[in-house]
Amino acid sequence: MTLVTAILRSEALAAFVGGVILWLANDGSPLWLLPALLLPDVSAAGYLVNPRVGAITYNLVHNWTLAIVVLGIGWWLASVPALLAGSIVLAHVGMDRALGYGLKLPTSFQDTHLGRIGRHRDARTADPEQAG
Repeated sequence: MTLVTAILRSEALAAFVGGVILWLANDGSPLWLLPALLLPDVSAAGYLVNPRVGAITYNLVHNWTLAIVVLGIGWWLASVPALLAGSIVLAHVGMDRALGYGLKLPTSFQDTHLGRIGRHRDARTADPEQAG
């Protein structure tokens, strides 16, 4: 793992921890935390259609922008449900990025902006800094 990759993963881990703290600080149930953390992965259902549709539905949910916008709306409207939803998206995206999972490319579920994931990934593309 390169220094840049380690920094990116540490930032993602910080976002994950921040999302969990926001969840708990807004009276999110610790018992519902794990099921809620897994909920954004329902967006992968688009892969049942084809990889292009799957990448679109997955990427719509698995991005920092959605988390920040939903958190902002929750703060602006003083809406606890929106704050909880935003905190879960933030934590989920942080968790995924910390584990090396990125936004999906339309070619395959395994092709991400951080490199190829899975058992059959090419060693050259496992680290985006070495790809090319």
